[in-house]
Amino acid sequence: MIYYVEDDSGIRELVVYTLNQTGLEARGFAEGQAFYVACAERKPDLILLDIMLPREDGLSILKRIRQDASLKSVPTIMVTAKGSEYDKVRGLDLGADDYIAKPFGMMELVARVKARLRAAGGEKGAAVLSCGALKLDSRRHEVTAGGRPVALTLKEFALLELLMRHPGVAFTREQLLERNWDYSYEGGTRTVDVHVQTLRGKLGDCASLIQTVRGVGYKLGG
Repeated sequence: MIYYVEDDSGIRELVVYTLNQTGLEARGFAEGQAFYVACAERKPDLILLDIMLPREDGLSILKRIRQDASLKSVPTIMVTAKGSEYDKVRGLDLGADDYIAKPFGMMELVARVKARLRAAGGEKGAAVLSCGALKLDSRRHEVTAGGRPVALTLKEFALLELLMRHPGVAFTREQLLERNWDYSYEGGTRTVDVHVQTLRGKLGDCASLIQTVRGVGYKLGG
């Protein structure tokens, strides 16, 4: 089930109709309160969230989603105004998995939604991964470094999980963007370096496990 929060009835109905026609079950909501009620009744598989909404804007709703234990892992795509870089950055910082700018084509929207649903299935393999003193539990969404719990954002967790599932494999920055963001993020490959830097800062003594491969990108070693 896909939930779409959008106050413009024309856009909302078109998107819901298109998703349903492509075999994806979808429901639309004009504002946050109706959306929260629906989430209490049935947890969605993905959320499409417009930023400009009455009473409570999309960024505030996103923040509440990421603080809700039952919803924080639900992939969320923000719908932003064209050229609004600040909104895109804020959304990603608050835990959005992707964004799409208005006006958008229905084919692009469906492709983005399907990509996020595929990604939400996660990598196949063990639930608990370890490398030295670094451990990651994908089911509990927990990371410990030297026995110490580490709080990570969704993107940091996904990036670390990808590296830990492929120890010793050197990923280029472009590959990490495609795997972790599902497309070439407009911020460029610099966003990968920033996420790696903040991730290392949180891992303490385990930071050295994420190695820079000169001229390539990053890998997990040690």
